Amino acid sequence: MKKIIFALVVLLSVQFANAQVKPAATAKKAVESAQAASQDAKKATKVATWLKLAKSYMDAYNSPKGNAMNMLGMGVGQQEVALQLAGEKPTATENVVLGGEPCIKEVYATRDYVYNSKGQFVTIIVTKPVVEDALAGALEAYKKAYEVDAKQSKIKDITEGIAAVSNSYLDDGMTAYMLGDNATASKYFGLAAEASLVEPYNKVNTEALYNAGYTALASGNVEQAKKYYEKCLEHNYYYENGEVFAKLGEIYTNLEQPEKACEILEQGFMKYPQSQSILIGLINYYLQSKKDTGRLFELIAAAKANEPSNASLYYVEGNIYNELRQAVKADEEGAEAKKQEYFDAAIKAYEECVKVNPEFEFGYIGKGIQYYNYAVELQDKASNEFNQAKYEALLAEMEKALEKALEPFEQAYNVSKDNALRVNVAEYLKNINYRFYSKGAEYEAAYNKYNEIVKSGQAN
Repeated sequence: MKKIIFALVVLLSVQFANAQVKPAATAKKAVESAQAASQDAKKATKVATWLKLAKSYMDAYNSPKGNAMNMLGMGVGQQEVALQLAGEKPTATENVVLGGEPCIKEVYATRDYVYNSKGQFVTIIVTKPVVEDALAGALEAYKKAYEVDAKQSKIKDITEGIAAVSNSYLDDGMTAYMLGDNATASKYFGLAAEASLVEPYNKVNTEALYNAGYTALASGNVEQAKKYYEKCLEHNYYYENGEVFAKLGEIYTNLEQPEKACEILEQGFMKYPQSQSILIGLINYYLQSKKDTGRLFELIAAAKANEPSNASLYYVEGNIYNELRQAVKADEEGAEAKKQEYFDAAIKAYEECVKVNPEFEFGYIGKGIQYYNYAVELQDKASNEFNQAKYEALLAEMEKALEKALEPFEQAYNVSKDNALRVNVAEYLKNINYRFYSKGAEYEAAYNKYNEIVKSGQAN
């Protein structure tokens, strides 16, 4: 999965850094002792009692992880971990896939240690906790500590403790996500977000909210995903390119609330008109609801009025026409005329884009791809044409389209400063020049040039 925020898969709390974990029996006994103290009426009025209980829960939470837990995120390998474990040996070693990556898992009595394909220590999977729901117990103890701390003398300790609980839930959420258990991941990300709101820490963890929504949706829990994504919007958190709006649009559509989906998508479009996922969501809404797609151009016109010098808005306009063209059904009345109308409008929009900003490579790319894809369509038609004259006419038209694609692609290659983008453009240029290879030395030279760029992955 791509759209999750990869919080550090390590214990982020400073207060536990480099701490030696307690043996399971010792940790469990400490929890029981601290619990008993908290039941004493006199001791329960003291902040130290609750801080001790909270710490005992956190020690119990960390105990199964072994003394190598502090080495996560340091890039160390199995040998360094083995030294930290002072002779403790794994009972088994397995090849596993975690987060889509091949990994090696070492099995210990209370946990599994996972190493990535580079041999780096990346994750701990606890298989035998000392105390169930230790983090929940720690959080409740920190709440009580804050409640009885009338002089607020331990605010720093309580705040750091709550942050540690929230970060530990994040860690558990990421581990569950890597294991492919999205439902459990969503639960832990949600708990991380809730913990971060506890006084006196009281911080909105938008990354945890987003991850909770994303994994809830991935697990099929649409209502849960809606709750977390709506909270993201409440806190003005939209993720990359307004992805939260796009996800909520998808969710409301699935919940058969198309008008609400449209409302959310339009809000997102006004903030992120360049978002392809928001744009496609809106286009699908207007096409499926059979409403006037002119509303899309009203939105883009409003965005242009706010930012008349924003070249990307013209690029988006071209994309709208392109998507509408793709949506035309072959059997609908006037299909070819509609497709041509949208094609011409898209080309015009891409040309306006580079007039506004001649250095904006995507305007050139949009135009080039439009002609290139049209050429592919013509080639497909030609391959199914048995009439020789019509076949040759289609091929001639295809070559004209490829010729028209050459210049914008070359312009994009020349103005772009992004190596990866230039290499992608070079792939198109290589293919086009290969088609014209026999037509002249300039095409042969161009093909050789772009072929070398594609093979090397480095634009010159």
